[in-house]
Order: sequence, then structure tokens, then C-alpha cells
Amino acid sequence: MRQVFSWTPAVRMGMSISLATGLYGISFGALAVAAGLNIWQAMALSAMMFTGGSQFAFIGVIAGGGAGSAAVGAATLLGVRNAVYGMQMNAMLQPKGWRQLLSAHVTIDESAATASGQIDAAEQRRGFWTAGIGVFVLWNAFTLLGALLGDALGDPRQWGLDGAAVAAFLGLLWPRLQQREPVALAVVCAVVTVLAVPVLPPGLPILGAALVGAVWGWWRSARYAKEVKAPTGKELS
Repeated sequence: MRQVFSWTPAVRMGMSISLATGLYGISFGALAVAAGLNIWQAMALSAMMFTGGSQFAFIGVIAGGGAGSAAVGAATLLGVRNAVYGMQMNAMLQPKGWRQLLSAHVTIDESAATASGQIDAAEQRRGFWTAGIGVFVLWNAFTLLGALLGDALGDPRQWGLDGAAVAAFLGLLWPRLQQREPVALAVVCAVVTVLAVPVLPPGLPILGAALVGAVWGWWRSARYAKEVKAPTGKELS
């Protein structure tokens, strides 16, 4: 009989990060209601927008008295990174038909990071779908819980939920920092982000760090191509 489910490292990683990130949805649900949204509006944001950073940016502007257009602009700015992830995941997983549409919706930080953390192609797919669908289900479930509880939760940060997603990402990143180059790149991107936070609007610091990573990757690829072609006498023009 063909094995439908396999408890592989990628699946375990995907489920772990799904739980850590999903729990943070309680915070979003509570804050969304506090910002003036009703339960159904909070749920619509989690189901259709489904990108935590953009959702928090949206309700942050609304809570501060900003216009709807400003809230949409802030959310869109933070969501740009998902388009970059989408191109990477499409090339990596090559989904077809309805899976391509579904993968586009569940391409977020967590699913992209879980897939990218695997070497085997099958594990990349398992990690992506486990994290993507797992986060979607739990994020929406806990958004509903947070919206229903509302003010009864108090400040969601007192429960440590704001640190759960960060801890999960550190867990994904740490195993990859086994050589000098990844460590150096992580440090450079962190410094760029920290320096940019006080002077740039929300969303741009992380995009700046992503640009640094992209330039680094392009430079390494160009250097590798030159090293490979040099022994054959086919120098790059």
C-alpha cells in the first residue's frame, strides 16, 4: 500500500512552525477587534490577506485613525516580499493546475523558509505544504479565538506570543549557520535592518535586507560561473 503520510523532518518542522505562528493569531484577533473591526472583518483579513505582517500593519493604521487607503498601502508594502518568495517557490516546487493557485495563497515567510531549509526535493514539497496549510488553518482558528476573547486577554504580548514566531524562525535559521558565509550574510542583513528601522517606513527595512541577500547571491553565482568556465577556456565576456 502506498504511504500517504510520512513523519519526516520537514513535516515535523512544518508542524512546529505552524503551531508557533498560529498561536500568534490570537494576538492579531484581539488587536483587530480593539482597533474597531468586528469578528467577521478580522476573519476576512486572516483568510484572504493571510500574511501576518501586512495584517498587523493594516490594523495598526486603522487603530491610529488612518484612512483605509493608507492601511491598504502599508499592508501592500509589507506584502511585496511574498511576491519574491512566490517566484522562488514556483521554481523550486513547480506546482501545476489548482496546486499553483493554492501554493500562491499559502506562500508566506513560514512556508518559504521551511521549504528552503530542505535539500531533498520531496522534503521541500512536504515542508512547504505542511507549513503553508498548517499556518493557514491554525492562524485562522486562533484569529477567531482572539477576536472572540477580545479585551479578556489583556495585552497579548504578556503571554509571549509576539516572540513565538521569532523563536520559530531562529530555529529554522540556526542549522544553516554552519559556515562562515551564511553567518556573515545573516549579520550583514541584520545590521542593515536595524539601521533602517528608525529612518524607513514599516516594510522597507526587511526589503532592504532582502535586497542585500539578493545582491550577495547574484555576486556569488557570477563568481561561481566564472570559476567553472575558466578551466575550459570559455571566459565570460
